[in-house]
Parts: sequence; structure tokens; C-alpha cells
Amino acid sequence: MLVAASFFSRNGIAFGFRWLHIVAGVMWIGLLYYFNFVQVPAFAAYGNDGDGPKARNIALNVLARKALWYFRWAAISTFVTGILIVGAQKQYFSSSAKGHNASILTGMLLGTIMMLNVWGVIWRNQKTVLANAANVLAGQAADPGAPAAGRRAFMASRQNTIFSVAMIWFMTLTSHFADSYLGKNGNLKNLALYWIITLVIIAVLEVNALGLMPWKFEPNKGLNKIYDGKGVQNPIIAAFGLWLIFLLLWEIVLQNS
Repeated sequence: MLVAASFFSRNGIAFGFRWLHIVAGVMWIGLLYYFNFVQVPAFAAYGNDGDGPKARNIALNVLARKALWYFRWAAISTFVTGILIVGAQKQYFSSSAKGHNASILTGMLLGTIMMLNVWGVIWRNQKTVLANAANVLAGQAADPGAPAAGRRAFMASRQNTIFSVAMIWFMTLTSHFADSYLGKNGNLKNLALYWIITLVIIAVLEVNALGLMPWKFEPNKGLNKIYDGKGVQNPIIAAFGLWLIFLLLWEIVLQNS
């Protein structure tokens, strides 16, 4: 028997929020990848002599400023629509769907940290970088704190890129076969072990991105090597390496538990 459906029903509204969540997420992650894989290497290619610094400052003041506006508001829009999905859908979390719950909560945790990085670290420091570019173009003295601010924003952005691959994996896994893990009577000890390992890994990476490890913001030191190196190969390797760790955790700790 078919049940009458309407976009203006509770399920329809939840679907609408999910659609907007995907639209905003595409904008957010697309710009994240643009910054990390296109803009950063391209701006570095300008060099530090001749007309390079001026050209880079012009690009920062015009191009990066506009891109960062869409970037930060897409991040908060993705976060808000994600919360609205949970609120609009009846019994989004179910006691009998432990795999679903673990998957979406992991994705939500990564996404929330990424959003906080955007507003609390990246945008906060990029404002200093953008102000410095505008001031230098206007003939004023350069801000000596701009390079340090740029490095802080860079590390947080790289970390978001590393988190993003696993975050997208969990958002996809939730709707497809997350419930094949754990089952209705999932082993709570295994689930607790999963969360302990997951939280430790995420915490270590985030603390490193905030420059709170002994090597602080030094390039190519300690865990900072995942942000630096030649081109963008290190963050790409780190991103898929983190995804692989999560995959193995699910296969070893949560599969058939």
C-alpha cells in the first residue's frame, strides 16, 4: 500500500535540508580543494622578487578575498543544514542502528571540527593576511605578523583537507551499508574501543594543526610533514591514510562485533 507523500511533510522537509546540505557541502569542500591544490601552489609560483609579491597581493586582495567569503559561509551553511536534517527527521538516531549512528556521528564530528577550523582559525588568520595585502598595495608597511598568520591558516586548511576524505566517506557510508556493521546487538565494548581510538587520532591531528605540539608551526617538523613537502602529495597521502585507518577500524573492530 502506497503512503501519500508531500515535500511539505516531515520527511519531505528533511529531504529538502539534505539537498541543501549537499549543495552547501559541494561549495565548501570544492573551495577547500581549490585553496589547497590550486591557489597555494599557484601563489607560491609568483616568487618573492620582481613583480611576484605585488601580483600575489593583488590576487589575495581580489581573488582570495571573494573565494574566502563563499568558503566560510558555505562551511556554516553545511553545518546548519546538517543539524536541521537531524532535527527534521523523526528518530534519526535509533538504538537498533548502531552502525548508522557510529558512522554519522564520526562524520558529524569531523565536519564540526572542520567548520570550527574555518571560522576559528582559517578566517581569523586570513583576515590578517588580506589586510596586509591591501595595506601593502596602498603603499603602507607590511605587517610583520602576516606570515605567521598565513602559516596558522595554512596548517588548519591542510588539516581540513586531510579530514575531508574520511568525512565524506562516513557521510556516504551512513546511507549505504553502515548498518552491516555492529548489527542490532552490536558489541558495546568494541564500539567503545572504536570511539577511544577515533577520538585520540582526531585529537592528536587537530592539536597538531593548532600548533600545540612541540614543533609548533615549524615547516616539515614532526607531524607538520603531512602539511608540507613537495607539491600537495603529503596531504593527499595523509588524507587517504587517515581514511584507510578508519576503514581498518571498521573492518577489524566493528565488523560482525
